[in-house]
Amino acid sequence: MRLRTREIAEATGGRLVGPDLEVDGVGIDTRELAAGSLFVPIEGERDGHGFVADALAGGAAGFLTGRGAHEHERPEGIAAIEVDDTTAALAAIGGLARRHLGETQVIGITGSVGKTTTKDLLAAVLATTYATSASVRSFNNELGVPLTLANAPEGTEVLVVEMGARGRGHIEDLCAIARPTVGVVTSVEGVHTELFGDIGEVAAAKGELVESLPPSGVAVLNADNQLVAEMADRARARVVRVSLAAAHPAGRAAPDVWAEGITVGADLHPSFRLCASGGDRDVTLSVRGEHNVVNGLLAAAAGLAVGVPLDSVAEGLAAASLSPWRMDLATARSGARILNDAYNAGPASTAAALRALAALDARRRVAVLGLMAELGDEAGQAHLEITELAGRLGIEVVAVDAPAYGPGAVHVAGIDAALGELERAGGLGPDDAVLVKASRVAGLEHLAAALLS
Repeated sequence: MRLRTREIAEATGGRLVGPDLEVDGVGIDTRELAAGSLFVPIEGERDGHGFVADALAGGAAGFLTGRGAHEHERPEGIAAIEVDDTTAALAAIGGLARRHLGETQVIGITGSVGKTTTKDLLAAVLATTYATSASVRSFNNELGVPLTLANAPEGTEVLVVEMGARGRGHIEDLCAIARPTVGVVTSVEGVHTELFGDIGEVAAAKGELVESLPPSGVAVLNADNQLVAEMADRARARVVRVSLAAAHPAGRAAPDVWAEGITVGADLHPSFRLCASGGDRDVTLSVRGEHNVVNGLLAAAAGLAVGVPLDSVAEGLAAASLSPWRMDLATARSGARILNDAYNAGPASTAAALRALAALDARRRVAVLGLMAELGDEAGQAHLEITELAGRLGIEVVAVDAPAYGPGAVHVAGIDAALGELERAGGLGPDDAVLVKASRVAGLEHLAAALLS
């Protein structure tokens, strides 16, 4: 998105030093910064102010600074904007970008699990019909949401924004910036309870997206998740319910979009009949795992809500490109099949990944698991339940730096030791399948890469 430095200064309450010029997009990472954009240094583990020179050398047209323009060497023709707080200023830039988007539909997505997969599927559905932009990777916090808005290309007709939270009020703040017209809630699960306190707090926080929607908007809810279904009472917007079943028990509203005849192929791609009030179509998802059918339905419902034809919805669901390390299935040189779901992990997503592993045609199945983080007091029991589920499914567990998986797992320290354990047990061959899954802090994507190399 093209913005002028003077309007950025006005929106952030800052002071422009240098020319009033046009910048094209905003970035906080000099390794990914586009020429002609505005660099925003964030003060985190590393102070971004130390990278201003790198940003300018990479072609940035201007930069924000919370230190004063005099702290940096500013070449002729480069604009600096002095602000009190660069993080708060980035949020203000996001709000400015949203005003520039005007009547553009903005679809917000939140939930305990499935946000990014649903976002990827929905972006593909929308792109069949509209000029579409979406959050990259998992840009879903107070930095990622403003960046998504500010980097929406000119002419964007629908923008998909992923929204995460670490407590009450976070999604409310993101909605104040993004002003979504459609909201999608995937699930409420017992994840991040170390931050929230309990699952009720998770539901309260995720429901802020539903409460933020205008009366003219649409709330797309996973009706199979009771805590999400109850959010209908918090909505001023029209509610669209999604379910894996055509009918719900007495006293509960029937779904508007549902699936029939779900099957899963040998490559773990699920197929089903997508049913809605406007008709039904056969669909095969580009994402793997039966648990992702509900995410496909949510994406379909949101697409239909903004006018995507049903045929185009089916086309988009089949063609979506997904963010990395989410149910990636590949074959190693040894012939073993490696299921890389290492981007993140909680009890619900890990259980779903184990069931997907169990569905693979293999003689031996091994789950290499790392820590499921931020579970608070429930962490010990949650890890033990995963080990017990693996046992019932006939899956061996190799736990990497995660003693909470208990005596039913083989415990190793580090990735090299995990590789050694797989080799010690006879190595991997064409009859073997391995799942790799953990929270981001474990970094087990490196293990998956090593297995494939």
